[in-house]
Amino acid sequence: MKKIDELKSGVAVIILNGENQVLLQKRADVELWGIPSGHIEIEETVSEAAIREVKEETNLDIKIKKIIGVYSEPDSQVFAYPNGKVVHFITTCFLAEITGGELRCNSDESLEIQFFNPEELPQDLLKMHPRWLKDALVNRELAFIR
Repeated sequence: MKKIDELKSGVAVIILNGENQVLLQKRADVELWGIPSGHIEIEETVSEAAIREVKEETNLDIKIKKIIGVYSEPDSQVFAYPNGKVVHFITTCFLAEITGGELRCNSDESLEIQFFNPEELPQDLLKMHPRWLKDALVNRELAFIR
């Protein structure tokens, strides 16, 4: 296993549209698809971070519906950035609904943004994300801790 440089708190947000398709962004840094996600900033709550990240990356306003789970397993939560930095994330994953805004690539962090059917996800997905989506689609009240 690679030497880990730091531990960070992260958020990830699963947004489903009326057809139960999931919103994914193609990230500019690694050129892979994933759900909108990011770091929690100092003096910010996890829900504030989730709402901010989605707005920054997709231009959408959201309302948090529930926590899907908290993910910390090193197998999926250790991320090596292109610059060589290795970060272990503890990620809180939320299910959210769109309350406003117009979908568009809103930052230089995203190459593309679109909705996908859960059975037809792109092949080039971030390895940390398929589990979160699977957990979100289970439709259970209790959060997962993985």
